Amino acid sequence: MTRYLRFASALGPMFATAREGALTGVYFEGGRHAPSIDAEWIEAPHDEVLLRCAVQLVEYLAGRRDRFDLPLAATGTPFQQAVWREIARIPPGSTVSYAELARRAGFPRAARAAGAATGRNPHSIVVPCHRVVGSAGSLTGYAGGLQRKARLLALEAAGLGAAA
Repeated sequence: MTRYLRFASALGPMFATAREGALTGVYFEGGRHAPSIDAEWIEAPHDEVLLRCAVQLVEYLAGRRDRFDLPLAATGTPFQQAVWREIARIPPGSTVSYAELARRAGFPRAARAAGAATGRNPHSIVVPCHRVVGSAGSLTGYAGGLQRKARLLALEAAGLGAAA
């Protein structure tokens, strides 16, 4: 059964979902590709994984954390999973192009497909898809909106505090 928690963030309202002790998604409310909260889901304000997620995101957005320590369970195709694994390896304060991301994931001719997989990343911020940019460094595509992407990159460029 899917459990969820809504919480406020410095970038607007968010919610996280979990199943069987692992985080299945982190979304901006109203973001592109964010699921609607299903009537079958259970609101779980005391769920340990969901609370840890909310706390770690608040810490990250306040500049007190640069990495996340959460059990993740994303559902996706093998290609999407490969792309998401590579996104998770991009260090804070760094960016890579969609073409480079595709190459790192083992699909050097699949930059557009890597972009589509990036847009479907269910773990916004936690799996830092905001660190993926256009080939000339341009800010393109972000399910949470380009303003949020710019703010996240600026936060990281300013230097984050203590790592978790």
